[in-house]
Amino acid sequence: MTAESGDPAAARSVAIIMDGNGRWAAARGLPVAEGHREGARALRRTVEAAIDLGVRSLSVYAFSTENWARPPEEVESIMELLGETIDRELPDLAEQGVRTRFVGRRDRIPEQLRAKMETLEAETASNERLHLWIAFDYGSRSELVEAVRRIVSDGVRAEDVTEQAIAGRLLAPELPDPDLVIRTSGEQRLSNFLLWQSAYSELVFTDTLWPDFGEDGLRAALAEYASRGRRFGAR
Repeated sequence: MTAESGDPAAARSVAIIMDGNGRWAAARGLPVAEGHREGARALRRTVEAAIDLGVRSLSVYAFSTENWARPPEEVESIMELLGETIDRELPDLAEQGVRTRFVGRRDRIPEQLRAKMETLEAETASNERLHLWIAFDYGSRSELVEAVRRIVSDGVRAEDVTEQAIAGRLLAPELPDPDLVIRTSGEQRLSNFLLWQSAYSELVFTDTLWPDFGEDGLRAALAEYASRGRRFGAR
């Protein structure tokens, strides 16, 4: 299954809830930071696999608005790791035609990290092979609240509020609705990720912990998606 196949059953837009870094590290007697570091490696190989398998848009849940409640040292290590990933992993993906964009709040992120994010977005803006969306300091409920606030601020009349009016005021209106949402680690919930965008997404849950995920896991999830009939409410 490739982008050139034209297979109507192929998922072109995929979202992944990358879960299980902490459990992966604990099972090996390692600090949780090592789990996150291995998770960054899993992201790179999964993006490369997505390119090979014909995925055009890949959204990944890297850090939620609720993750600020984790121990400060863990949060700090995640911020440092994102900076390292931008410096070491994502430029190689950019050379393969990956455009990277970040979705979420930026006012709570360290200034130096925010600058790196903005630089990478600018440098990859013309890439088209695969669009990588990294949800960082993101929460879907807060995204919807902000969209409603924008509607009110724009003076939209109640009778003129439509799905299009809300969708156009989301954090990234051009982000395509995912055909498929994958969650690793065996948990079976969306955890406040792309709630609006995933209204009709197919869901696949795998017991594989995120640091162990890669081409085989993605290929299996895409095959599961292709085997399903999508009716969007019809018979």
